[in-house]
Order: sequence, then C-alpha cells, then structure tokens
Amino acid sequence: MKKPNILYILVDDMGYGDLSCLNEHSKIRTRNLDRLAANGMSFTDAHSSSAVCTPSRYSILTGRYNWRSWLKRGVTDGYDRPLIESDRMTVASCLREQGYATACIGKWHLGWDWARGEDGTVDYTQPISGGPTDVGFDEFFGISGSLDMPPYVYLKNEYVTAAPDRVTPDSPAPAFWREGPIAPNFAHEEVMPAFTRKAIRYIEEKSAGEQPFFLYFSLPAPHTPILPRPEFQGKSGTNAYGDFCLDVDDVVGQVMDALERCGVAEDTIVVFTSDNGCSPQANFEELATAGHNPSYIFRGHKADIYEGGHRIPLLVRWPRRIASGATCGETICLVDFLATCTDILGVTLPGGAGEDSVSNLPLWEGKPLDGSLREATVHHSIDGSFSIRYGQWKLEMCAGSGGWSDPKPGSDCEGLPPVQLYDLQSDIGERRNVYAENPVVIDRLRALLTQYVENGRSTPGPKCENTNGTAWEQLWWMHPDTSNNC
Repeated sequence: MKKPNILYILVDDMGYGDLSCLNEHSKIRTRNLDRLAANGMSFTDAHSSSAVCTPSRYSILTGRYNWRSWLKRGVTDGYDRPLIESDRMTVASCLREQGYATACIGKWHLGWDWARGEDGTVDYTQPISGGPTDVGFDEFFGISGSLDMPPYVYLKNEYVTAAPDRVTPDSPAPAFWREGPIAPNFAHEEVMPAFTRKAIRYIEEKSAGEQPFFLYFSLPAPHTPILPRPEFQGKSGTNAYGDFCLDVDDVVGQVMDALERCGVAEDTIVVFTSDNGCSPQANFEELATAGHNPSYIFRGHKADIYEGGHRIPLLVRWPRRIASGATCGETICLVDFLATCTDILGVTLPGGAGEDSVSNLPLWEGKPLDGSLREATVHHSIDGSFSIRYGQWKLEMCAGSGGWSDPKPGSDCEGLPPVQLYDLQSDIGERRNVYAENPVVIDRLRALLTQYVENGRSTPGPKCENTNGTAWEQLWWMHPDTSNNC
C-alpha cells in the first residue's frame, strides 16, 4: 500500500472559536476550514501541550511534553539556542527513515545555533546549525521565530538568504513587531504570501514523483503583526484580527486546492491546528462588540492554564480512512502526532522517543474504545504552571491563570486557594473551584501528575530523564516543605 502524504498546517494563535465549523456563533466565516471539516473529522476536545508557541511546537515534533525540555517556562526568541535535543527522534526524522521527503516551510521558533564573532555579534554570512535540517527535515524555508520577533530575515536550510542592512523600528498594534535587524528582501506583509507560494510549489514538485512527502507548513498568522491582505481588510465584520483569520482560511484553501489539482488529495493526510489559544493582541473588546469570541465558551486565552489557553481547533482529513463530517469528543493532545504517524506506518517507537505520545489512529478510523485513549493529559502555562486533565476532572496546580488573564500570577492570587479543581462536565467555563469538596480526586490526580514527572514519561515504557531536570520551584506539590507562591 502506498504511504500517505502528510500535510500538517500549524497556524499561530488562532482560537477554537475562530472557526465557524466549531463555533456556531462565530462572526468569522471560515469557508475553507469548514470545507476541510466537512470532508474529514473535527475534534472538540483537542489540546496543545502548552498555552504558548515554542513549547507547543516542541511537543508536536517530538511527542514529548515541552516541560521535559530545558525550557521550563516562556518561549524562545529569534536568537535562542536550539530546544530540540540533537539526538532526539522527531516526526520528520522518523518519516525520513521511512522513505519520506520532508520539508518545513514557515515559522520555526525552536531555536538555532547562530554563528557569532568574538564580540558576540551574529555573523549572518555563516551557516546556522541546530535548526530544521538538523532534526529530520530535508529542506527549510522560513523565519527563525515569530514574525514580530527579530531578526527579520528569510532562512533557506542553514543560511540566511540576505543579511540585515538596517534596523526597523517598533511598529504599533495591530501590525505590531519589535525593533530589530531587517534584510533588504524582507517585508512583513509579504511573508505569509511567500510561504504560501513555497508550499504550493513544494506540493506540485513532490506530487509529480513517487516518493511520499511530509510538509510541516507553519504559518506565522494570525499572530502579530496582524496584516491581512488588502482583499480581506474589512471583510470579516469584526476587526483586523478577524480579517486576518479570513486570510489564513484562504491560505488553507489554496494548499488544499493544490492537492486536488495535483491529484493527490485522496492520498494525503491533512492536519489543521493551532499552537495555542488566541492572543489578547486580537483585541477581545473589539471582537466582543462585534459579537465574536475567539475562545468560544472557554475561560482564558493564550498563555493561560485555563481551557482558552490550550484547547485548540483540530481538523483532520484523510479520505481513505476518515469518514466525512465526523466529529470526535475524545480528549487528545498535539503531542500525539508522532505516535499516530508511527502507528499509520506500522513502526514501533523506541523507548526513548515519543514518551508522551499516544496514537490517535483508532479515533480517526472511528473504532470503538475500551475506555479513554489517553490516561490523562498534562497542560502547561506560560509561567510554567501545570494542570492535569483526567476524564471530567481538571486539576490546576496554581491559584490563578498562570498566564495573562485574571487572576494573574502574583498579587492577584493572594488569598486564593493554592489549587483549582474543575468538573468540566458540569462547568466547562471553569468558574466553580470544587477543590475543597473533592480531596480524594485531588490526591489521585496530584499523585498521577507526580508519577508522570518522575518517570520522564506518561506512556508505558522504560523510565526516562527530563532534560536539565525539572523546575522544582514550580512543582511545589511534590515537596511538602515548600509552599505555593502563586
């Protein structure tokens, strides 16, 4: 049997509620994503491993929870060192071993080893290591971090295509980016169209051959800078962010049309998802005035431990194996991608790879389950706060959001209980903290979370080590002689 092509479309900061196929009240009509959902499967309880982008991307590609890496909180910047360990299996390296052509186009944001002079300044003429081509991708074209984060240069494989020749100043919101070096061939508003052309060209070239391909198409939108193309400005009926979501939807339509045009749509798995929830940069106040909520019915947004931080849209189409118009309410995580790929190909994961990854293939195929697919799912916020989801229960090991919404970490949490327990079956909005009434549930979930941390994995297999240990000051529940300072 021919191995399926795989197109993984990862967008940046798009909320669950921004897709009209998932949100009946959405003011943004995402017709191409609706088409993808109608021809595939929609997941209503899918989660990124983190509420911010760098750590989520690590988990997608490695099948390992992000907090097991050296990055225990926050994100990397455009010049930070590589996050993916040099000897770690990734989806790309695994698929390449199975005969796939592999490519990454778009935003990387997982670190590089930049060449530097004796004074510490970056030498843009030298090759860069530790990036996509060192972790399993045959080729890369994209940017080092987020589109609002310097350096503003294109990278092709291990090289910058043109060195910066000036510094661009800060740009105000919503077309926000930070001051930094910029190359003469770089314009922020042209980046997403350039990536789209590259992705379509890659699909056309690889579809003409016999080798299966894996394209990790990582869009820099609708993250800031919010720069919808002129043809989408004012079209959503909301604000510039809503218009940018329409622009993203159109890009998805373009690459899906390329698959059809090249005659490979039936043999290609298309995954569409977001790295975390919607950012406040979208201007929630403006959107609410227009009657739109990117977080749908969920509390919080990007960066938070609450559902709005990590419950994300996930659509999967595979005509040969997934029924059209299917919906799945099983709790899953983007960390599951590696195990799903190996299951599809009949490959056994080695003991030190994909430690937290569980195959979703049975769900794709609509097979009945004997219990839940995942025993439990761990979530992580921008400040490194943890939560664990087990069935209807969600235990949050912090007093507040762990992120940017109220109550924020610090003084906002003074006087609040040190943990939060929510019954998502009756309280999907996470408004009634029932920790005091359920000590047995708390003890059970805390013990399971501790086990996951100490074993270096959450799936069956040999005990593994967490990279650089663990940020123990954040794991106060494992040390009764310490206290939670929120």
